[in-house]
Amino acid sequence: MGEQPSDTAGRARHVAIIMDGNGRWAKKRGLPRSVGHQRGVEAVRKLVRSLDGTGLECLTLYAFSSENWKRPPSEVDSLMRLFIEVLQREVDALHENGIQLRFIGARESLPTILRKRMADAEARTAGNSRMTLVLAVAYGGQWDMVQAVRRISQKVRSGDLDPADIDEALIDRHRALAGLPSPDLLIRTGGEKRVSNFMLWDLAYTELFFTDTLWPDFGAEHIAHALDFFSSRQRRFGQTGKQLEAVAD
Repeated sequence: MGEQPSDTAGRARHVAIIMDGNGRWAKKRGLPRSVGHQRGVEAVRKLVRSLDGTGLECLTLYAFSSENWKRPPSEVDSLMRLFIEVLQREVDALHENGIQLRFIGARESLPTILRKRMADAEARTAGNSRMTLVLAVAYGGQWDMVQAVRRISQKVRSGDLDPADIDEALIDRHRALAGLPSPDLLIRTGGEKRVSNFMLWDLAYTELFFTDTLWPDFGAEHIAHALDFFSSRQRRFGQTGKQLEAVAD
């Protein structure tokens, strides 16, 4: 699912993160949840800086899920305003550092001004190649699959596609992250141990790393530890360890 790495161990090309724990971080300190989300943005900024020199090609962050619309309206409104403010403030720095910004999710459900800021940010950073930063906003793995099926169905209906030609590669080209390698490593902060409808197709062979650290406290030492964990894994993709060892020899 997605482009697999050229080797089975070592350097991660694509890391995905479920940034969990902003609200609990704030509650522990007697602060509003909005402060936790603001501190979460600071953690993102520091993380991107700490990844400089690691060779990471893509970082995908679960910023707002399809299910997050169920949260109290006041919190949702606060998050939407925060997204707009962050885009206004951070795009220049991302662009200057050669980072391409990309968004995945149901944009039609988002405020008009936010959709415009997202489109402007993508257009401005489109030519950058140092690293791709993907923000999943109003995104869900099930939504992603439904969108892929709809697009493929339209091609079948128009006669441009034979159903017999539908395979994994075709579906892969219609996913939200088409053109990017599938994540090598998924990190979830905050202590929960589930994927929460995140990148369900893409995580088929992803290594999973869970930490109790709340997202605002997640720093350079934590990402280094997660990358070390990944480098210790033998990624077999259905083969045996003996087969991989024979190829290495």
